[in-house]
Amino acid sequence: MRKLVAPIAPTSFVAVIALVVGVFAASPSAVHAQGDEASLQRGAVADMTPQQRYNTAIREAGGGMKVALEECRAQAGAERRSCEAQARARYQADMAAAKEFLRNPNARPVNVTGGPIRGTESTYVVKP
Repeated sequence: MRKLVAPIAPTSFVAVIALVVGVFAASPSAVHAQGDEASLQRGAVADMTPQQRYNTAIREAGGGMKVALEECRAQAGAERRSCEAQARARYQADMAAAKEFLRNPNARPVNVTGGPIRGTESTYVVKP
């Protein structure tokens, strides 16, 4: 004979559901927070290898193209097509520069005016 299992009280059932939902809801944010922290730690360290410089350059190229295309969508007609063509051309140039990081280990990123990037931190002297 089979034993009958006592039914679960409604309050216990609700408590179990709340616990399960809480576990699943908390997990992605905890993982996401750890991912953000790891990303921030990686960003705090300068790229040392050609592969790291390449990876950073392709992320920057993709992000730049995304922003440029969003700005182009605000324009109308021929201006929009011209803007999108310029954005794609800039992306192709950025990707070519990124590939150069792999071919030439001494290649370094340059800023918009063409000179090497000296630093990104600003320091301020606070006088008492």
